[in-house]
Amino acid sequence: MGGKWKALILWALYDGALRFAEVRREVPGISERMLILSLRELQTAGVVHREDHHEVPPKVEYSLTPFGKSLLEAMVPLGEWGERNMAKIEAIPREVS
Repeated sequence: MGGKWKALILWALYDGALRFAEVRREVPGISERMLILSLRELQTAGVVHREDHHEVPPKVEYSLTPFGKSLLEAMVPLGEWGERNMAKIEAIPREVS
């Protein structure tokens, strides 16, 4: 579950199923390749469900599994902490590599 994108994808799916393009709009800055890889990893982990509707044009929707919903519930307090402490977090000097 590492990386910055997976948590943002989970938040995007919080309210229900989304198509690929909708997930991409909800997660600004993510490349198509990274979104594909992240969604695959989340599927493999059993956190995200991929529903292929076998239509023309193709329609695929992504949603949280019950396991994914339970993970998101565990993440809510961390998100709330981040919102409460955003000013302090943003003030932390970034290391230059």
